[in-house]
Amino acid sequence: MTSPTTFPSNWIPTYDTCDEVSVYCPVKYTTLGYYPNLGVNIFLAIGFGLAALLTVAIGIWKRTWGFSIAVASGCFLECAGYIGRCFVSHNPWNGDAFKLQIVSIVLAPTLVCAGIYLTLKHIVEAIDRTLSRVSPRLYPIVFIPADVSCLAIQAIGGGIAAAAGVFNYELLKHGNRVIMAGVSLQVVVLVAFGLLGGDYLWRARRHFKNGGHDSSPDGASLFTDKKFRLFLIAVAGAYAAILIRCIYRIAEMAGGWANPIMQHESSFVVLESFMLLIACWLLSGFAPGLFFPQMTSSSSKRAEGAETEKRGGVESDSPGMETA
Repeated sequence: MTSPTTFPSNWIPTYDTCDEVSVYCPVKYTTLGYYPNLGVNIFLAIGFGLAALLTVAIGIWKRTWGFSIAVASGCFLECAGYIGRCFVSHNPWNGDAFKLQIVSIVLAPTLVCAGIYLTLKHIVEAIDRTLSRVSPRLYPIVFIPADVSCLAIQAIGGGIAAAAGVFNYELLKHGNRVIMAGVSLQVVVLVAFGLLGGDYLWRARRHFKNGGHDSSPDGASLFTDKKFRLFLIAVAGAYAAILIRCIYRIAEMAGGWANPIMQHESSFVVLESFMLLIACWLLSGFAPGLFFPQMTSSSSKRAEGAETEKRGGVESDSPGMETA
C-alpha cells in the first residue's frame, strides 16, 4: 500500500490536481493544513449573519444609510466566508470554498473599517468642528480610499502569487511581499486614524473642561451624554479589535502561504475570527441610530442646513453669491 507521503513521479498535490482528501492528496498539503472546526465556523457564520441583519434593521429604522451599508456588507461577507470554511471542513481540497473564504474574510474588514471612518466625521460635526485639526469631511474622503488601496495592493499580491503557482518560487515570494506591504499599510492607515480620532476627543475634553460649554452648548451636552459615551466605547473597542486582527495578518503572512501560523487554527479563530465578530457586534449592538442619533440622515441634513444658513447670513450679502 502506498504511504501518504509517497507520490507518483512529478506529482504535486494542489487545488488543481486534488478534489478530495486521499492517499495522494493528504490534508497537510492544503494551504490550511487542517480540517476547520465545523461547529466553530457554523457559530461564526450565524453570528456574522445576525449582526448583518440587526445592522440593516436599525439602519432602515433610523436612516443611518452609509454606516449601515458599510458595516452590514462587511458582516454579510464575513458570513459568506465562514460558510465557505464550513464546506472546507468537509473537504479541505474544495478549491471554490477555499477561495470564497479567502476573498470574503480579506475583503470584509475594509467595509467594517469604512463604517468606523464615517463615525469620526459625524462626531466632529456634532461636538465642535472647530476643534478638529482637519475638516470633518476629509476623514472619510482620505481614510476610506486609503483602506481600499491597501486592499487593492493585497489583491495584486494575491494575483501575483496565484500566477506563480507552486513552480515559480521567486514570483511566489514577490507576491507574498506585495500582500505583506498591503497589510502593513493597512495597519499604518488604522493607526493614523486612531491618532487623529484620539487627538480630537482629547482636545474636546480639554475644551469643555476649560469652560467651552458656552461656545458649544450642544456639543458639551452630547460629550457628557451616557449613551454617546457608550457609543464611543463601542467604536473604540471595534477599532482595537480590527487593529489586532490586522497585526495578526502581518504575522500570518510573514512566512508565506501554508506557514505554521497560517496552519494554526486556534490563533486564526481568536485573532481573526473573533476579533471581527466582536467588532461587528459592537457596531451593530451600539448602532449610531440608537446611541448617536446625530448621525442619522435627517439630523445630518438639519446640521448641514443650519451650517449653510449660518454661513449664508455672513457671506451672501451680494446677489448671486452662494456658499458651497
